[in-house]
Amino acid sequence: MAFAVKVGLVIVTFNAERHIVRCLEAVSRQTRPPDRVIIADSGSSDHTVALIDEARSRLQLGAELLRLDGNVGFAVGNNRAVHRLGDCELVALLNPDAFPEPQWLASLVDAADAHPEDGSFASRLMVADSNHLLDGAGDVLHVSGLVWRHGHRQPLDQVIDALIERPVFAACAAAALYRRDDWQRTGGFDERYFCYAEDIDLGFRMQLIGRTCRYVPEAVVHHVGSATTGAGSAFSVYHGYRNLEWTYIKNMPSRLLWRYIPLHVAAIVAQFVWFSKKGLGGSILRAKWDAIGGLGGAISARRTVQATRTVDNVTVRQLLDRSPLQSLFRARAARA
Repeated sequence: MAFAVKVGLVIVTFNAERHIVRCLEAVSRQTRPPDRVIIADSGSSDHTVALIDEARSRLQLGAELLRLDGNVGFAVGNNRAVHRLGDCELVALLNPDAFPEPQWLASLVDAADAHPEDGSFASRLMVADSNHLLDGAGDVLHVSGLVWRHGHRQPLDQVIDALIERPVFAACAAAALYRRDDWQRTGGFDERYFCYAEDIDLGFRMQLIGRTCRYVPEAVVHHVGSATTGAGSAFSVYHGYRNLEWTYIKNMPSRLLWRYIPLHVAAIVAQFVWFSKKGLGGSILRAKWDAIGGLGGAISARRTVQATRTVDNVTVRQLLDRSPLQSLFRARAARA
């Protein structure tokens, strides 16, 4: 069956043997199958590639396997794959530990057709093997630079807008759809990030040129989360909180940057306290120290980002969450 719009799907793998078969089986059941699938393997040393080959044959899934030179990271893997999808107007990203329901891709593509003003589309992520816990309903960015998935780990029926299609700040790249032209225009993922926060960074850059993001609650994906690196691990804390510093410096307009820098500093102090209590004080310290070491690159990138910005400060501020910091950390502690 021929479709009016061509859609590519990218899955980046690294030692994903526990989940990749289930992921590919879910892809094979899509009511609107992708026109092209690229699996970019980032130097897996386990049985991931053998399992991919077996699943491609068994499921008759016309997926291309892109063997990358070592573990180059999530950002590079996706950029390399998206580059190869030049014949696709839309590009979906899916993590190997994310299992989409059959209507997932169809729902995202329908939303893209109905809303040409949006450059990206967020899925409703549910905690894998749970029918009632949200993993996230769109990404949120606070004025301090903190970021989280809306409704993360909360019961679905307690998040009042979880089933409402609406604008959000950014899409979690575990399962998202992008217009390839907008991806290319903004430069895709920042490859210095390696992994974590590259999706909020890209979403910020898209928002700055007026290419908004839409949350599509019918696009349901069951997500394990941090299946390779471990949730709350030293690795994820280091990369996530280093990259958030670069995201803030690169993208926040000058007037808002100076207005909210005291909150940003307060958030950093709170992060030190929070992670020190969890035995991860060294990881957060290294993250911030190395973020300072990379400020030159972030400032250089900032010049390009701000020179191409088309939206005003008022619009950007309206996109950001402005909740009191104290209430954010209280809510986080309650869910920990």
